[in-house]
Amino acid sequence: MTIFTRPAPTRRGTIFGFGAVFAVSTGATAAEKPPIVTVLGDSITAGLGLPARDALPAQLQSALDRMGVRAAVRGAGVSGDTSGGGLARVDFSVGADTAVCVVALGGNDLLQGADPSRTKANLKRIIEKLKARRIRVVLAGVRAPPLIGASYARDFTGLYPALARETGVVFHPDFVTGVVGAQRLMQRDGIHPNAAGARVIAERLAPTVATALRTTI
Repeated sequence: MTIFTRPAPTRRGTIFGFGAVFAVSTGATAAEKPPIVTVLGDSITAGLGLPARDALPAQLQSALDRMGVRAAVRGAGVSGDTSGGGLARVDFSVGADTAVCVVALGGNDLLQGADPSRTKANLKRIIEKLKARRIRVVLAGVRAPPLIGASYARDFTGLYPALARETGVVFHPDFVTGVVGAQRLMQRDGIHPNAAGARVIAERLAPTVATALRTTI
């Protein structure tokens, strides 16, 4: 019967072994996880009418990838959501591991003719909750069309840059301007962007998100 015995470790082998154990125990060989970007919004964020691969979160992921920005995009859109709905669910819809949250709400407030001061108050509270959790915020602005009333449109459009200044968050103006109303970029309902429209929105948004990722709290 042949008995196999382990050869005595050499000094070099011992040092290498300790090095490997140290690397594993400290996580030195593990790839660092990319920061999470969560998009809190309504049906546009949810990608209503689109397959997941064409929806805004996936398009934003692709746009950031093309820029060479390390991030993992997570969608947190609910169709029909208002700023009040976003406020009610922000604590559980935006994960604790989120580094940057894009707040893209208010379109449905506009459609419902909500008081701009109420929309602003809801968005401000969302931002305060996120900042309290040390999550960086990108506030996506909504431009109201003048045809709904010049005074109302001015007040609604103006609440976003004003709120960004007051809270010190990164501002992304005119979130869907140039897409909504452009037939080639919209679905048949005339309300929601198609895949090409979502890509345009994502490509415009990506540099702003990249800036927020570099911003310190």
